[in-house]
Amino acid sequence: MARLLLFGGKGGVGKTTTSSATAVWLADAGLKVLLVSSDPAHSTSDSLDVQLGPVPVEVEGVPGLYGLEMDPEAKLSNLLPKVGEAVNNMGSGGMGGFGGLGMMLDPSAKDELNDMKSDIKTADMILPGLDEALAFDELLKHMENPTWDVLVFDTAPTGHTLRFLSLPELIEAWSGRLLRLMRVSGGIRSMLFGRKESEAMKEELERFRRRVLHVRRVLSDPATSSFTLVTIPERMGINETLRAHESLVEYNLPIGGCLVNRITPEFDHEFLQKRREQELDRIAELGEKLGGVNVGQLELADSEIVGVEALREVGRLLYGEPAELPQTIGPHAVGQVLHHEVHRGMVADVEEDHERIQLHFPGLERSDLSLRSEDGVLFVGVNGREQAIPTETHVKSSLVKASLEGDVLALLIPRTSS
Repeated sequence: MARLLLFGGKGGVGKTTTSSATAVWLADAGLKVLLVSSDPAHSTSDSLDVQLGPVPVEVEGVPGLYGLEMDPEAKLSNLLPKVGEAVNNMGSGGMGGFGGLGMMLDPSAKDELNDMKSDIKTADMILPGLDEALAFDELLKHMENPTWDVLVFDTAPTGHTLRFLSLPELIEAWSGRLLRLMRVSGGIRSMLFGRKESEAMKEELERFRRRVLHVRRVLSDPATSSFTLVTIPERMGINETLRAHESLVEYNLPIGGCLVNRITPEFDHEFLQKRREQELDRIAELGEKLGGVNVGQLELADSEIVGVEALREVGRLLYGEPAELPQTIGPHAVGQVLHHEVHRGMVADVEEDHERIQLHFPGLERSDLSLRSEDGVLFVGVNGREQAIPTETHVKSSLVKASLEGDVLALLIPRTSS
């Protein structure tokens, strides 16, 4: 499983530059890195000066670095078709509709319906936090792909991330209200079509809620994830960072550090000196209130940071000169101003009579994993979701020796002539 490094903060503080520079540096250090953005501004493409889309694209000039930008717009009906159909029927006049005879049977249902309509954008059928849930679920699929060593995630502004973290509870409350409405206003529908419709919708919502909870568990595991807060040395930025830190702690997200960006450089100029002193005072205050969180500092650049070479320079300021990391799973500590612990997702050694593959799977039990082969291709399953493992030889799973040692799944594959 790939290491996940998340970067977040309010808009305009430099989190895209910081995350992109981190991704470039890690790729230059010999890791296979996927830079992912869910920010609707699509600023990661602008930062790299490369057009990214919904599938990984290789970044020219940086071997090992790929990027993608997710489309965060997702309709409820696409993800939860049965729920979407039910919500679309709100206000319809048929016997089974929310505005029909069922509503007349219990006028109080109309009040609850109006409350629900304030919770969702009925024009697009979007549940608050749904966009973020889709983004994080897609992110998890890439994390489970052994192709990647590190995923660097340029999140949407921090409020979007926090909205996702509260989504399981929101789904639970929202689905309960929707199901009550179905019972109250759908009496005629139940008599005509039975209870299968509401039961299927309930199962659909529960499956989605469990998936969101699983993603949240991955995000809260320090063995897999780390969140870096990015801010600027102004009062509004500092206050936003402190609120975000408090919320991240509440949800048990591991905080790897904080970067204060765009600090006024030191000049022999009264105005600039005064501004710099005020900024340093705010940074000291931030450090005290964040407790043991490492607070790094980066001065305002003298030119716009766009393109791979400009990002490389920022990476050197943050992490030092890149050097090839050892060809082992790790962990490998990197950093200078910011500090991270990274792993390789997969290490393979080929010898004359066998192939040895190590896969990084932190926090998993033996029962979470499965192994099978098909047409000579080896598949490893994690909680029911399979990934093809690239091998040099034709594989028959019954001949593979597998052992789970701590966070590492070791596979010994005999080489065949097939």
